[in-house]
Amino acid sequence: MTKGRLEAFSDGVIAILITIMVLELHAPEGVTLDELAPLAPVLLSYVLSFVNLGIYWSNHHHLVQASKVVDGRVLWANLHLLFWLSLFPFGTAWMGQHGFAAIPTAVYGVPLVMAAIAYYILVRALIAAPGQPESLAAAIGGDRKGKLSIVAYLVAMPIALVAPLAAVAIYIGVAAIWFVPDRRMERALGR
Repeated sequence: MTKGRLEAFSDGVIAILITIMVLELHAPEGVTLDELAPLAPVLLSYVLSFVNLGIYWSNHHHLVQASKVVDGRVLWANLHLLFWLSLFPFGTAWMGQHGFAAIPTAVYGVPLVMAAIAYYILVRALIAAPGQPESLAAAIGGDRKGKLSIVAYLVAMPIALVAPLAAVAIYIGVAAIWFVPDRRMERALGR
């Protein structure tokens, strides 16, 4: 499989996941703005998950573009990432429909942390692929943001059991540090 095909497949899966999430949004029965208030947790959950999927889509694109080759390990690592991303709609719906209740908010962190770990594994598989340019490993460097994200999610999940909104704030904080595209990949592409 070429890297272009890997990227196209991943793009398609992420587009489907966003579509599934938006189909879970239901308009209120009434016609007043007051009818929207009970939907706030659902909408916020959707926005957070949409932003997270967008972050993965953007960084995945930069990562694949900065690489030159893919191998079998990369294909399986990519599928591993897509598996965890595919659970975002479930976590989004459960957390949003129950107004950030403790257990759904903690469980929402599971696909977040597992996707972060899977992305880390994908990065390492791409760096290790035979024929990969050294510029990819140089661009990744120590991957502080990736490691920090994993730790933050692991901290947020137990916090969610006692202070769900604090955990949501951590989830939002992690998304915020990734919101700006990773310039390391763009520099690697420029070489």
